[in-house]
Amino acid sequence: MDRRIFLASGALASWGARSGFGNEMGGKPPRVGLIGCGWYGKSDLMRLIQVAPVNIVGLCDADTRMMDEAAEWVGQRQPGSKKPRLEKDYRKLLAEKDLDLVIVETPDHWHALQGIAAMEAGADVYLQKPISVDVSEGKALLETACRLKRVVQVGTQRRSTPHLVEAMEKVVKTGLLGKISQVEIYCYYHMRARGNPADSVPPATLDYDLWTGPAPMRPFNSMVHPRGWRSFWEYGNGILGDMCIHMLDMVRWMLDLGWPNRISSTGGIWMDKASKATIPDTQTAMFEFDGLSVTWNHRTWGDAPDPEYLWGATIYGDKGHLKLSVNKYEFFPSGSRQAKLSGKALMEEEKYPEDKTEKDLERNVASAVRAHLRDWLQAVATRGKPVADIEQGHISTAACVLANRAMQVGRTLRYDPLKHAVLGDPEATALLTREYRGPWKHPGKA
Repeated sequence: MDRRIFLASGALASWGARSGFGNEMGGKPPRVGLIGCGWYGKSDLMRLIQVAPVNIVGLCDADTRMMDEAAEWVGQRQPGSKKPRLEKDYRKLLAEKDLDLVIVETPDHWHALQGIAAMEAGADVYLQKPISVDVSEGKALLETACRLKRVVQVGTQRRSTPHLVEAMEKVVKTGLLGKISQVEIYCYYHMRARGNPADSVPPATLDYDLWTGPAPMRPFNSMVHPRGWRSFWEYGNGILGDMCIHMLDMVRWMLDLGWPNRISSTGGIWMDKASKATIPDTQTAMFEFDGLSVTWNHRTWGDAPDPEYLWGATIYGDKGHLKLSVNKYEFFPSGSRQAKLSGKALMEEEKYPEDKTEKDLERNVASAVRAHLRDWLQAVATRGKPVADIEQGHISTAACVLANRAMQVGRTLRYDPLKHAVLGDPEATALLTREYRGPWKHPGKA
């Protein structure tokens, strides 16, 4: 059977017999809460409804407009079901301790606190990437999951992308690439926010103080909310934390790599100096493993080297190279300009017709998200480890955070995860934990 069809059927990534999962919940559908009702929060929740009989119990967002829209979507997809309770503050949502599963889809600066709180409230968690904005937060998440024995799937769904699974099985594992010693990962989307609008009053639907939470308080600006917050250091890890993590994690998964030995990075705001955005528009990072280098490049200006691969990876071996993206893969034997093997993103719109009309859906990755959610549910049912478990999410997140810190201090870093320190570099070690705005408490501090 074709690998992609096998995956699509749910035979590989299925969460097992649904009755088995239901039995664990007393024969009832698992109770689900969503924290963060923006673009991807609603998208992931709708994919969950597609693959499992679930009961959406609660929704949470500091912006009531987004929360109301999510409630409307749930009502449309689950007609006749009880309306979920709505809470602006995630602590109130979790206080009832009536959730079996929690999906965390807020801006990055919230992931650690909300992921930990959900686990402490008794839930297994689907945690959007990156899991943290500093290394200490990620360490705290991992320790909490281990201590409480929670199942956490990180939203690095390249590990569940059907055509990428096929590429790993047919090209990487069969040895067609030969000896692999170099990988390039990259993003050339013009995705950094542009412009310089004046600061303004937050919309009436948004509790801006609650939305800001532990991040530094800055005047509200329409560039930040909704969706523009990724262009500001206060709330995330820049394009490295948003896009590099996917491709680095994919390469680590395909090549069975752990922590990088050395990390370096250069970059800055070199082109678009007029924008209010604070993250680099140009950046290169190097992740060094034993006998292998993985190099990241992004720039939010100019043309891409290959317009068919705007965001992806190229794995180089002495017998050929493999090009990978969210849309397709191609394997080229050495000396050939013709792909010997290729595959495309799996579209399941006949099976899931709502994909055709859903607002803002990334249709080419919907099958990957569904497979990733099935894998999570299977792990929840068996109390096993999902394909993108919290440890793997911590490694990929921390590596990207460390690349940004390497750019900040201007030197190569060697992080020791056992000592939780950058070796021989007290200044960089101090940057593993960032300050929180009060009264919020950092989970990685004693």
